[in-house]
Amino acid sequence: MTGVTRHYVLAAGGTGGHLIPAFALASELDRRGHKVVLITDARGGAIPGKPDFLVSHVLPPGRIHGMNPLRWLKGARGIVAGRAQALALFEKFHPSAVVGFGGYPALPTLLAARSAGIATVIHEQNAVLGRVNRWFARRVNAIATSFAQVDKLEAALQAKVTLVGNPVRAEVVALRDEPYPALTQDGPIGLLVTGGSQGARVLSDVVPAGLALLPEALRARLRVIQQCRPEDIETVRAFYAKHGIAADLATYFEDMAARLAAAHLFVGRAGASTIAELTTVGRPAILVPLPIATDDHQAANTREIVAAGGARSIRQTQFTPAELARQIEALANPPELLAEAARASRKCGYPKAASDLADLIESVGGAPLMDVIRVGGSTRLRGSEQLALEHAE
Repeated sequence: MTGVTRHYVLAAGGTGGHLIPAFALASELDRRGHKVVLITDARGGAIPGKPDFLVSHVLPPGRIHGMNPLRWLKGARGIVAGRAQALALFEKFHPSAVVGFGGYPALPTLLAARSAGIATVIHEQNAVLGRVNRWFARRVNAIATSFAQVDKLEAALQAKVTLVGNPVRAEVVALRDEPYPALTQDGPIGLLVTGGSQGARVLSDVVPAGLALLPEALRARLRVIQQCRPEDIETVRAFYAKHGIAADLATYFEDMAARLAAAHLFVGRAGASTIAELTTVGRPAILVPLPIATDDHQAANTREIVAAGGARSIRQTQFTPAELARQIEALANPPELLAEAARASRKCGYPKAASDLADLIESVGGAPLMDVIRVGGSTRLRGSEQLALEHAE
């Protein structure tokens, strides 16, 4: 923590994967006495979970994609307009650094920061460097990563890289010190199933059918918490009732941290924030990477936790009711296997990610003298290898 109040701009695309770590960092910087604002898009301006103190500025869409030149022109105009808006904000706010979390709103913001001579940091949530972060990796002052191995990150840039992990909500970090829920041979098994807006349909189709294939004694022990799309929820509810499976279904759970705390096993997608929360808390998982994810990054996100023994990963083409039932049986008998997988998952977590990322940003976004003014902390930035040894402590 520094003894100096600084101003920081965070720029993130309008999805939870980009914004959850941005919100966590904003809260940590605010706790340290700094001033923080957010630049995002229209979706991000409306997403739940934004800290009350965090003022958001919405930039026009500036995405260049597809093969239609008219779309390119529209996207280029959006980028130019967004850059101008970001520069106007910088003139009033005077940021010490700009932090990009990926997504297209980060593009004009980082362009503006470079032209204004402001220090820049990018944070990559996934195990594959995202498109916008890829464009700026050579040009920024520092690169923060969430995984030890990040695809599409040039080896020549390793001197800029600091492994910090992926910041998660404070209420999730607080669960790390709570024990894994007691699990006995005949006791209930909490199963949490979520898929997000892009992934719930396949889970609604496969998970109920897979659970119905389990032996009756195991099926009777299940306590299912499942997120469903509105159009699926009544069908799923009726199916569970028919097969005598206790289930609590909703389209959205506001108390997701509490649901995760009570879960013995998670089934769902492999988004970066999902992996970060599972490993922070220490929960075993059966992961189904989203097949249309850019650069197949969700599959890459599963590598570390699967190698550690904390999760199983199933490609969607192989995600059948029979395969799901087989994996659940393999994990649940004996119950000690789930507890072992939970410990393995926990070892992959980075509970200090928000603090370590804030340390990195303070060191980049300030005069050298400021970087040695600390209150109860070290000025030394930890490299990737040391963090990899320390992050599970």
